[in-house]
Amino acid sequence: MGYTLEQFSTDCHSILAIDPGPEGRKKVCGLVQKACADKEFVSKHLPDGAPERHILYEDPDLGFCILGHVNRGAKQSPPHDHGPTWAIYGQAEGETIMTDWAKLSPASEAAPGKVSHVRDYTLTTGAAYVYNEGDLHSPRRDASTKLIRIEGRNVEKIRRFPYEKA
Repeated sequence: MGYTLEQFSTDCHSILAIDPGPEGRKKVCGLVQKACADKEFVSKHLPDGAPERHILYEDPDLGFCILGHVNRGAKQSPPHDHGPTWAIYGQAEGETIMTDWAKLSPASEAAPGKVSHVRDYTLTTGAAYVYNEGDLHSPRRDASTKLIRIEGRNVEKIRRFPYEKA
């Protein structure tokens, strides 16, 4: 039997309850890599035809969410952060080209923030990466992908402001 969602969520909870900061997130990142490498886990929780974004688990005590993303076709997202929270992206299938950005001016209700390019790198199957509060990034995919992502809090319930290239 492979890694189960119950084991994964319990392991994440145990780590984040002790250390919710960057060091704890690095440990959770290792769990995301484990889940991404488990073909049974990926097949069960990221089946073809699943929604592009679906919450697999939302922790009632700590508020973090484990999400599945089944992305179809090519797409590029604009530079963004996760507002007052963090995220871990894990590549379960395919490749995602990530771009890191430096903040030149903050985003606000009145105007988008401005960013400049820092670097590009590729997340391949089994890779995972932590984006802490304020880390600006943008994913691009040239084909369909599957991701396991963790958000410190459900970003759909958080107000965020846009960024654009300077």
